[in-house]
Amino acid sequence: MAGILTMILAGGEGTRLYPLTDSRTKPAVPFGGSYRLIDFALNNFVNSDFLKIYVLTQFKSQSLNIHLRQAWHLSGIITDRFIDAVPAQMRVGKRWYDGTADAIYQNARFIEINEPEHVCIFGSDHIYKMDVRQMVDEHRHNKADLTVAAIKVPKEQADQFGIIEVDEEGRMIGFEEKPKENPKTIPGDPDHVLASMGNYVFERQVLLDALEADTDDLNSNHDFGHDIIPKLYPKGNVFAYDFTKNEIAGESASGYWRDVGTIDSYWAAHMDLLEEEPPFSLYNPKFPLHTHYPPLPPATFKDVGDKKVSVSQSLISAGSFILGSEVNRSVFGFRSHVRPGSVVSESILIGNCRIGEGCQIRRAIIDKNAEIAPGTIIGENIEDDRKRFTVSPEGIVVIAKNAKVGF
Repeated sequence: MAGILTMILAGGEGTRLYPLTDSRTKPAVPFGGSYRLIDFALNNFVNSDFLKIYVLTQFKSQSLNIHLRQAWHLSGIITDRFIDAVPAQMRVGKRWYDGTADAIYQNARFIEINEPEHVCIFGSDHIYKMDVRQMVDEHRHNKADLTVAAIKVPKEQADQFGIIEVDEEGRMIGFEEKPKENPKTIPGDPDHVLASMGNYVFERQVLLDALEADTDDLNSNHDFGHDIIPKLYPKGNVFAYDFTKNEIAGESASGYWRDVGTIDSYWAAHMDLLEEEPPFSLYNPKFPLHTHYPPLPPATFKDVGDKKVSVSQSLISAGSFILGSEVNRSVFGFRSHVRPGSVVSESILIGNCRIGEGCQIRRAIIDKNAEIAPGTIIGENIEDDRKRFTVSPEGIVVIAKNAKVGF
């Protein structure tokens, strides 16, 4: 697999995740107590032993750059293995990236320098596991110009994805980017569509030629979904890769994949981790999930007087103090502190949060460095919460980074 170069698109602005993306790019948003969203894409490639990786950044990338330096630094001794962050540099004019295809075009020099056989172009803000080698093997077997990872989703979600039609061999015979109405459903399954996951394996020269033609098209959106794929698939050598066939060592094939692009989907993906049998495992030693772990003591749980600690169906990260309080179905990031008499349920504390005594916190996401005053109630009266905080369509209350609530 030495002929593989990977380019991860990590410049997402993530407006639908506001206020979590107020001061950080979407791939840098923390997830699962210990991780960042980008960790999942990077772990897929590292566990597949693909270690020529460029991470293309753009919006509010400082926290992402720090995380990449702390968690994903590879030794410079082995020069053909690297994970390099590449900021937007206006290489082809005084403009930022105009779209996903333009982001790759502006960094095409890296493809030319490395001379790979294949180029993997993946997103960085989904929760899933993939042995990318299996997708590349199928790409090679098909002698494809482009292979697009695909997954079945409900028809109601078609307007969020590129929708694919394939023949019996998996060859792409139709594609429509985010159709507003009447999407093409899967034959024999009128309730589902076949959606692009935004993950691609290209033949190098096919990619370079397509990018060159696209940049000269004044009517192009310079986007893989809108422009590159629709022009390539009619040539007859574009295939869809069925993600559900991907097998992970040490796990039963689940096909778990979550787009966490909204507050509600972000919260729901955390709740998935807390199921009795989670559809996404954090514990498989044959597919370890690397990230940066700061030097912190273990989480501490202490009764305080007659106030007893109770923690159930929760993930609690290092450096946290749970004192005489109750925590149910929640995920706590590093250094989360809860004072006696408080109850936290179905909530996410992203890290370094402080919950005062006697608080009631329900179905909330509390960002870093937030402080909640004693006696504060959040998540019980949604209409009241809407006057003070961001509240999602499904009633998830979001407390912004560095907020001081009730003081």
